[in-house]
Amino acid sequence: MKPASEKTCPDCDSIFTCGAEQGKQACWCRALPAVMPAGSADDCRCPSCLARIIAARIESTIEENSLARMLEMASRSRHQDGLLEHIDYTLENGNHVFSRWYHLKRGSCCGNGCRNCPYPEV
Repeated sequence: MKPASEKTCPDCDSIFTCGAEQGKQACWCRALPAVMPAGSADDCRCPSCLARIIAARIESTIEENSLARMLEMASRSRHQDGLLEHIDYTLENGNHVFSRWYHLKRGSCCGNGCRNCPYPEV
């Protein structure tokens, strides 16, 4: 029998540890952008699957909102520690491809013609 803090991801069947159920003050998932509804009936996901779900929600939110609104939302995550795979970037052929969310957190266009740049062309 597995410990109560050990869960099985309903999406990929991998086993992971839920920090909240270990009696910690905060679970690892608290480091991810807070875009999941509080009190969601969904069960916990493993870090990789949850990051993919959050990335999809961020992308749909970007589509539904103005650049100004998204910059305001992204500014709350601007000083997070480290980059989050699937949320800030994906790996393609060993290269980091930054997401629109990452660029929004930067706060301005870097001028390098990035594939996912959310800013209007200058």
